[in-house]
Amino acid sequence: MPSRPPSTFVVSITPFTADGGLDEDGLRVHLRRMRDAGVGVYLAGSGSGEGYTLDDRETSRVLEIGVEELRGHVPVRAMGVEPRTPGQMVALARRAEAAGVDALQLYSVDAGHGNRPSAQELQRYVEEVLAATSLPVVLSTHESVGYLLPAELVAAAVGDANVIGVNCSTDDMTYLTRVVEAVDGRADVHVGGPMHAVTCLALGGQGFLSSDANLVPHLCAAVIERWQAADLDGLHAAFEALLRLYTATRELGGLTATKAALELLGRPAGPPRPPRRPADEATRVQIRRRIADAVVAANGIARR
Repeated sequence: MPSRPPSTFVVSITPFTADGGLDEDGLRVHLRRMRDAGVGVYLAGSGSGEGYTLDDRETSRVLEIGVEELRGHVPVRAMGVEPRTPGQMVALARRAEAAGVDALQLYSVDAGHGNRPSAQELQRYVEEVLAATSLPVVLSTHESVGYLLPAELVAAAVGDANVIGVNCSTDDMTYLTRVVEAVDGRADVHVGGPMHAVTCLALGGQGFLSSDANLVPHLCAAVIERWQAADLDGLHAAFEALLRLYTATRELGGLTATKAALELLGRPAGPPRPPRRPADEATRVQIRRRIADAVVAANGIARR
């Protein structure tokens, strides 16, 4: 299996103003923090990026700003949201091409109402989108849509010259193993979230993408750097700090907690858009104690 360099990516938040508008200046400041830490960036994602709340103009603007701030420094990629149809995915590809991003994530199709596409339908969907864009493509296989791409489909798709990576988001490590084996060094494999980052690296994958890097980009980069340096003690310290922060963030509200912590730290974030609500005061007290203060300590670990 050919060796490929490890890396980490953030699924970037989208900062909003107090009245709910897109905070372009805040987004630029946020992305510069990611750039300075050497972390690659996915934009307008459906989770951390609140992509489902963005209209087409806002999505295009987020991508354009990302390119202006990041291109040539760190990878800048369009993530978007889970599409219902191939046409929706192709429409994102057109906006991504116009913005000039480095690559496009190809989300698994969400057929809606609990429906799962057949293997043949998935193959046609992937082939249709790949044929419709000239951008480099990263396949997403994510349990959030209720299924995972067959490893055989992943293996075949990676044979396309445009496919440069696979983002694999699942707790099923037997499946992750099959995906890494199917890719066989022909593209990068990253796991979604930090939980299985070291497992992915140990299996021959390239790392992880996360929401956590919005808070601690240097700590996420340190996990990769210390893996590369075979610094076991340093890796242990960085990875433990990252997982404890991940746990606190999930327990206190996920994206809502992330945005509140960034605000408490004086970073641009703004409120989440409905139906999400900002953290209440009692939760903010916990966020300050368990997340904001931990971010300060984590930054110290990252710089050791």
